[in-house]
Amino acid sequence: MASRNERVYAMPLASVYPLYVEKLARKGRTQAELDEVIAWLTGIEGEELRRHLAEETSFRDFFAAATLNPNASLITGVICGMRVEEIEDPLMRDIRYLDKLVDELARGKAMAKVLRATAPTVGA
Repeated sequence: MASRNERVYAMPLASVYPLYVEKLARKGRTQAELDEVIAWLTGIEGEELRRHLAEETSFRDFFAAATLNPNASLITGVICGMRVEEIEDPLMRDIRYLDKLVDELARGKAMAKVLRATAPTVGA
């Protein structure tokens, strides 16, 4: 299992990002929404995100540069056959958090719920 994890950790975010965009586009969601989810989870947004994509930063280095949202622990459920909250390896859990958020967007969940909003947003 460790070698499988190592392959995932070394994988460039840029190799998965277009797959996320395609998945979401098929479900009527946008790249901007994906970027919003990534920014919420990691604190990495805009030009910094574009730089990581252009430089083909590995998941390991991308999450090392991130400041994980304190509410990330509210992300629960099954992704890739595992309960995300039970994943012991911190890096794999962070990667699966991102997968779970993308999956929730693709299933049509409201952005406020995807981002674990604790209070209603103005105009919502």
